[in-house]
Amino acid sequence: MNIALILAGGSGVRMGMEIPKQFLTVEDKPIIVYTLECFQNHPAIDKIIVACKEGWEDILESYAKQYNITKLEKIVKGGKVGQESIKNMLDAANELHDGNDLVLIHDGIRPLVSADIISNNISCCIEKGNAITAIPCREAMLVTDEPNDVCSDKQISRDNLKRTQTPQTFRLKDALDMHKAAEEAGITETVAMCTLAVELGKKVYFTDGSEKNLKITVKDDIDIFKALLNIGCK
Repeated sequence: MNIALILAGGSGVRMGMEIPKQFLTVEDKPIIVYTLECFQNHPAIDKIIVACKEGWEDILESYAKQYNITKLEKIVKGGKVGQESIKNMLDAANELHDGNDLVLIHDGIRPLVSADIISNNISCCIEKGNAITAIPCREAMLVTDEPNDVCSDKQISRDNLKRTQTPQTFRLKDALDMHKAAEEAGITETVAMCTLAVELGKKVYFTDGSEKNLKITVKDDIDIFKALLNIGCK
């Protein structure tokens, strides 16, 4: 069985809006619904579990009914950080499914993930044990001494850099073991499953992503999303 775990617990601070960005409406549909539809419509996805921002659970459930997201199995509480939200979903999946099942952890604000990306994640995880969606780094990469510095005199070669996306796919039992090991090691705020795996000394395997697999983080991303919708990326 293949279970999509959708992260929708963010507050949207960087968007500068009161409404969490995953619930913003674009072209008459909430962003989270576009994301859910990608997994609802994929024949290899069996169930969906969502980590939702507290207070928005009923709204999400209403959207699921309105847009016929029949694979939605459970809504769990979003955590203070992404790592906690993922753990909450893994625990819910563990109560309902087998440890050998696959879990595809995906950002709720990546609403244009393609069927091919989902399929390739599943195939790669079955073959190699995990799958991390990624694309090459095409930009020149400069390094600052502090995060807010406005100048640099150092660079990193882009040739060996990957920009990771989601989904990121693991067997359920392996993902649970990683979170248990993280708790024992005091790792509490890693930003993604791929970084957690690397921090724990594990090797991860890449599968092709896409520039169209957009993560909506700031207001400019809304305009890009609209443009992609207008050229038929749905």
